Amino acid sequence: MARRLYEYVTPLLGKLTLTEGAEGRELYMSGLFIQGNVKNQNGRIYPASEIKNAVNTIKNKLADEETIFGELDHPEELQINLDRVSHLITEMWVDGSNGMGKLKVIDTPMGNIARSLLKAGAKLGVSSRGSGNVGDDGNVSDFDIITVDLVATPSAPDAYPKAIYESLFNMRGGSVVYETAVSAVHDKSAEIYLTKAIHSLIRELKLK
Repeated sequence: MARRLYEYVTPLLGKLTLTEGAEGRELYMSGLFIQGNVKNQNGRIYPASEIKNAVNTIKNKLADEETIFGELDHPEELQINLDRVSHLITEMWVDGSNGMGKLKVIDTPMGNIARSLLKAGAKLGVSSRGSGNVGDDGNVSDFDIITVDLVATPSAPDAYPKAIYESLFNMRGGSVVYETAVSAVHDKSAEIYLTKAIHSLIRELKLK
């Protein structure tokens, strides 16, 4: 039976780079989205053929003009939660045995939080969210990528990271951060206040 698979890629390993659009409103992140042919921190190995098939599925969806949403942190299920969408997957391609990609941070409440975190210097990684079968030797088969999410460093191997989202609503004033992010969707002047609130969030998360 297929199981949920989450694979975190650190900013350093993924060589994740940020680029901005002409007016500074569009923010993109690109780099390694999932690594193949090596045993990862979760003890799993994704053969190059599995990476290629999964990436081609994403490419075909994009070619058919299907929107592939990504979230800020992983949910507990494979389904997309529209209220937590922060970005769109715009490209994926294969480089050797690895799956590479590009995402675009969009103007949603969680997207505004992600953008403010990144512009404030927070180091966010990416993590594929998908399903597949895992053999006794750790090799993955029948791999399918649902999306790639923006995440903070996971707290333990084989656990999907939820630090940003959980900390946001657990921290003092977290609801204000979210409400400000909602306001920033319609009123760009609210981003000034959002940035200040994000700095407080970063201190609490202790992102480096």
